[in-house]
Amino acid sequence: MGKTKIKSIYFLRLLRNFFLLIGFFFFLCVVLAFTEQPYWVYHWLGTSKSELKWEPRHIILLGGGGMPSESNLIRCWYAQRAAKSFPNTKLIIAMPGLTEDSLSTPNRIKAELVAGGIPHKRISFEPLGTNTRSQALECMHLVKMQDPILLVTSPEHMRRAVLSFKKAGFTKINALPAFENASEADFSFTDDELGGNAPLIPDVGESTNMRYQVWNHLKYEILIARELVALSYYKLRGWI
Repeated sequence: MGKTKIKSIYFLRLLRNFFLLIGFFFFLCVVLAFTEQPYWVYHWLGTSKSELKWEPRHIILLGGGGMPSESNLIRCWYAQRAAKSFPNTKLIIAMPGLTEDSLSTPNRIKAELVAGGIPHKRISFEPLGTNTRSQALECMHLVKMQDPILLVTSPEHMRRAVLSFKKAGFTKINALPAFENASEADFSFTDDELGGNAPLIPDVGESTNMRYQVWNHLKYEILIARELVALSYYKLRGWI
């Protein structure tokens, strides 16, 4: 048997095993989506380093995308309420962008905060940091290391954010994860009452787990996987 043919056989075996591994991983993800585990891991990322030990002097809103976007709007919502709860704090928007441009993402975040009742004079920018590590380092030029701070960011990002600011030298770090709140409404319905076709498939109107929870858990699994990889990278780099 020639060397080329042997190499081809080994390659096909590796390829087969790779696809089997992917298939098993996907099957495991789907099975876990029917359990509560994805939510609790997501919850752990948001709360394992979240606490309020000191009254903050600075609220640092870590930007999470464009504006408007789901991540930035919910962070603004939490930052607004934190700023109202602690009226003597300064609020720092840590989001890269051109602060001279009124249509830039940092200025749009500021406009949202102002619309929510936060005075202009309380808000400043950290527009240079492009990841959590660099945001923490840039905030060192704006905040005294001993001053209590309050970080506002998405739940899956909170653990990495707190550890990054701690590694940068901040000593009094509070954290406020921007969790979504589930609606209190009952979204169940009776399929046959809504008309249309009556195919031979199970009704789903009474199963909010099938219609919503499974898909939310699959989304959580993607967020968790991404964040665990990021935490590992930050750990290897010595950033946390």
